Formats: sequence, C-alpha cells, structure tokens
Amino acid sequence: MTRALVPLSMSTIGLIPKCCRSCVAWELEAAAARTAAESGEAEFEKEIWLSGVMLTWGSAGQIAVVDDEPVGFALFAPPTAVPGASAFPTAPVSPDAVLLTTARIEPTHRDQGLARYLMEGVIRELTRRGVRAIELFGREDGAAPEGSPADLPADERDDVHPVGDDDIPPCVLPAGFARTVGFTDVKPHHRYPRLRLELGRDIGWKAQVEAALEELFASVSIPASPPPAVRELAGVGANRAAGPPGVGLRPSRGCAARGRADRRT
Repeated sequence: MTRALVPLSMSTIGLIPKCCRSCVAWELEAAAARTAAESGEAEFEKEIWLSGVMLTWGSAGQIAVVDDEPVGFALFAPPTAVPGASAFPTAPVSPDAVLLTTARIEPTHRDQGLARYLMEGVIRELTRRGVRAIELFGREDGAAPEGSPADLPADERDDVHPVGDDDIPPCVLPAGFARTVGFTDVKPHHRYPRLRLELGRDIGWKAQVEAALEELFASVSIPASPPPAVRELAGVGANRAAGPPGVGLRPSRGCAARGRADRRT
C-alpha cells in the first residue's frame, strides 16, 4: 500500500467528494451560498474561492491518497477567508489561528492509521508556514439540525441545501472527539463550542488518540462518489476554472476608488 498527502489545489480539487466541491457554506456568507446553490454555480464559486486563497496564502487543504485513490481530506484556511464561520455563536476565530473547517476519512479505509497520517500532515504543513494554532467549531452530541446530510441516506445527500436554516454549515466536526485528540475549549457553547490546538510543539500520538482521530474523521457525513485515479484528474480543476488572463481576487469598490484617486494626484 502506497500512501501520500496531496495539497489541495486547482488541479486536485476534483479528488474531494462532489458534495464538498459544490458546497460553499464555509467559503461564502449564508445568503451568497444559497444563491450559488440555487443557481448551480456553487462548484464554480468554490474554485474561485480556492484560486484566491492560493494566490494570497497557499493551499487550503490536504488530501490523503492510497494507491492513487483519494480516501480522505482536511480543509483549512485563514479565518478572514471563511465568512461562513460568522454564523457560529462562538465566532470569531482567533486572528493567530487557522480554521479547520472539516475533515473526513472514508469508512472503507478506517483503522489503517490514515486519520493520524492526515492530521500529522496538516499540523506539519501549518507549522512550517508559521501558524500558531488550529481552531475549529465543534458540534456537541445531538446538535446536528434535523434534515442535515447526516440524517439522510447516502444517495439523497447530494441534493441537500448546503446551508441550514440557522446558517450553520452541515459538516461540523464532533466536539467530543476533537477534545480527545488534543483540542481544548476556548469558547464553550451548548451546541457549537470553539476549540483550539496549539502548534509549535511536539505532539505525542498515543494509541487512543489515533483511534479517536479515526472516529472523528469518519463521523462527518459527506457522501463519497467513486473517485477516479489521481493521475487522471491532474489538471482537470485548473482547466475547468480557467478564465481570462488576470482574473483573480475581486477588488472591493473602496480599493478601486482609492486607485482612481491616486492616479488623479
């Protein structure tokens, strides 16, 4: 068995499940996420978001691959790039932390140490970038809204609206398991506490921690479609998302106005 971690990029975004590719509940504000879902543009909006984050910060995730088959992933980004997080009652995320939005190991590949392998890769990559901590919004037991993807059969989840009635993204990690693997509460809440894991120090992985990671990543209900080989998907996302030269982050009106004022002076 050959395993590897692949950075999330425009050429590898096709390796994560379609439901996640077409969900922008984290990447956009709730109203914009609903509009994107209703118009069928959510997947394109996700690629625009990823392109912007990569230009200004770097890769926003890691994909676990076994023998060219994607079997899991973790998504993360600076809090300023995740406007959907503002819907949580325990927001905002600390400015010195990166937000881990969601993570997943496919059930068919559990109990192989892949959750530990994936999480270690995320920690190693973010530590290399100088990140001080990882934060996440946890879901206490019983806090999943009725009708969320976790409550539905796998063949029905692709059609579920990505944002619930309370504007909370549906793929929130369980708080109990996050605590088991080292996260601590920084803002408690009866439904959606915010938790934090400090970086920049050695983390001793014990057997019970590895088992908790496997359970943690397997408990997020994201439907998986039969994934094609990594080599066949290389470059697909970049081709689909390609636009006119120079298309990148969208400047605000304020920035454009300041630019015109500078030219006049």
